[in-house]
Amino acid sequence: MEITSVAKYKGSTYEVELDNERKIYLHADIIADFSIRSGMKLERDELRKVIYASNFRRAYQRALYLLDYRDYSRKEMVDKLVSNYKNESLCIAVADKLEKNGIIDDERYAEKLARKFVETKKFGYRRAKREIIRKGIGEFTAEDALEPYAEVFGENLMTLLETKHARFLTDKTDRKSVEKVKSALVRYGYGFDEINRAVREYFESYLED
Repeated sequence: MEITSVAKYKGSTYEVELDNERKIYLHADIIADFSIRSGMKLERDELRKVIYASNFRRAYQRALYLLDYRDYSRKEMVDKLVSNYKNESLCIAVADKLEKNGIIDDERYAEKLARKFVETKKFGYRRAKREIIRKGIGEFTAEDALEPYAEVFGENLMTLLETKHARFLTDKTDRKSVEKVKSALVRYGYGFDEINRAVREYFESYLED
């Protein structure tokens, strides 16, 4: 297989014609890395390597572009790239390089998510863990990220009662309102025992004469 022409196409991309019929488009870096030039002969395996390198570069640059807008877990990134490039092994290799270069880091991402879900959204342990795992983080990594917040969950629960739900907790005999608050807190990811304890403490603190 012979390269019959190499011509600049757009920006840093070159149009490479093979045997006067097939055209492929390569970045200048790939042209330089493989010393691509007119008249060069390529075996089929060599051409596959060139195309793989080109696709890898595109996928890697796409990953960097995505990361400019938000963080990704390794799994999220692989899934996102596979949806575009359809080559799972190539996308895994891209994720490997991103990890090696410290650009994606599931532990670091999990810690960031834990801060968001616990400190900002006031989620309970169960909801926070579930949301972190939904982002493609492993269960043990999610648990490790949440470990520093063991005492914060109880504080957040009381804060929710004192602010967001206080208007429903003016009468402890109003079972309908109390149950409404408890149901909302379950959706926040708190357990029944901790909710019941917090509600009891709330009434003792704010409604006792």
